[in-house]
Amino acid sequence: MTISRTLLLFDLDGTLLNSENIILESQRRAFRAIGRPMPDRERALSIVGLSLGEAFQVLVGPDGPHEEAAEHYRQAFHYLRTHEAHLESLFDGVDALLATLIGEPRHVLGIATGKSRRGVDAVKKTYGWESHFVTTQTSDDAPSKPHPGMIENACRETGIASSRTLMIGDSSFDMKMAKAAGVRAIGVSWGFQSVDTLRESGADVIVEDFEALASEIARFA
Repeated sequence: MTISRTLLLFDLDGTLLNSENIILESQRRAFRAIGRPMPDRERALSIVGLSLGEAFQVLVGPDGPHEEAAEHYRQAFHYLRTHEAHLESLFDGVDALLATLIGEPRHVLGIATGKSRRGVDAVKKTYGWESHFVTTQTSDDAPSKPHPGMIENACRETGIASSRTLMIGDSSFDMKMAKAAGVRAIGVSWGFQSVDTLRESGADVIVEDFEALASEIARFA
């Protein structure tokens, strides 16, 4: 009997990783370095999910020193992850969910994130995820979300059709990317953008916790 495989693509920041503190502190250092005021929390977190270059074009403006700001952010983030690992953690329930999913042959796990590959490799090493994910799509592999390139690459790499793919994320960029790629979009309520924003951006369903997420995955599979 042939098993119908399902590709589960996860965003990282705001979905699996509770990274608000390290993101905001890295932004503070970047804005201080370019001599500009730090945006308020809502605006600062509204760009999480975009690739770094695109994120700072939004925050600084296309005519501002966005490349300089992005480089300062990159350096600050790397320093903080190395020296203050407590600023980033997993949301409660992540490990249990992943352990359940990787035990099911019909599930193929992947990552689709605005992080760099170096950043993703660091996350995998920190949490022992080196063998969890069959495909990893980063800002180094495709245009920034919401372009569908990351999902298209993942489907091609795994040989799993878009009709058998779920995109799980916390941002409008994740939902719009999913819709552009023709895959089902699951929004999570515990991330950096509001439930209303997720709904308006095309979420097929929004889950309130990891138990509900597991049920939604099981229903689709």
